[in-house]
Amino acid sequence: MKIGFIGLGQMGHGMAANLIKAGHEVTLYNRTREKAVGLDAPIAATPGQAAAGKEIIFTMLANDAALEAVLHGPDGILAHLPQGGLHISCSTIAVATAEMLEKTHAKAGQRYLSAPVFGRPDAAAAAKLFIAAAGAKADIEAAQPLFDVIGQRSFVLSETPSHANLVKLSGNFLIVSVIEALGEALALVGKGGVDKAAYLELLTSTLFNAPVYKIYGQILLEQKFSPPGFAAPLGQKDIRLVLQAAEALNVPLPLASLLRDRFLTLMANGGENLDWAAIGALAAKDSGQA
Repeated sequence: MKIGFIGLGQMGHGMAANLIKAGHEVTLYNRTREKAVGLDAPIAATPGQAAAGKEIIFTMLANDAALEAVLHGPDGILAHLPQGGLHISCSTIAVATAEMLEKTHAKAGQRYLSAPVFGRPDAAAAAKLFIAAAGAKADIEAAQPLFDVIGQRSFVLSETPSHANLVKLSGNFLIVSVIEALGEALALVGKGGVDKAAYLELLTSTLFNAPVYKIYGQILLEQKFSPPGFAAPLGQKDIRLVLQAAEALNVPLPLASLLRDRFLTLMANGGENLDWAAIGALAAKDSGQA
């Protein structure tokens, strides 16, 4: 299949590599060409060149602004993706942005679906992502063989693309909630003299035997926040988008408001280049342990 892939950051690089490995004819684009190192595929000079003549174009970008930058203009996706071509956005973006993308592509005679992913860069490289997909049934069916290449399982949520983005944002909200709660719990037992490694083993061997507790518990235990697997500013952006979506639906999210402030604290203390899990270390610092 002829595919374009835009966005070769820590997540996109692994996803593109797996599509190439599966034998698809992939054309790459990244604003910084050096990010394509190690990928055996042609590199386009513009986003439009990556989309031209393609059946499907993937985007995996850091935020809404980056996605809109590759979409519009004479060198953008909209101007060059063929009629009937399918844009699959895997980025974590605002619900309103996904709604705009669906309408804009439809007006251009193109197709669109949202397919944000759950998983860190190591999962992307190993094709172990979980994919939350939403869009027209025919578009999901067209994309499914590609989802099988980049992920271990895909979940079809709805025929409304933006529903996948709402699910992704709510999922990231839950992950950050776990990180904060784990950090507070570890700070409490640590200051009380309990061995934190033993405490974490108890948790993850009993009622909290789940990847999110195991992965982030270990990161917090080892204080492995650099280099980031998922940078703190991106986590901060996601919580901001969660609160935007909640406000649009008149859903109070008191915990999300707290997490917004935790990210502000982290940023104010030099956390820009750390993993988002670093917010979980704030509780120990607040209690005089760091």
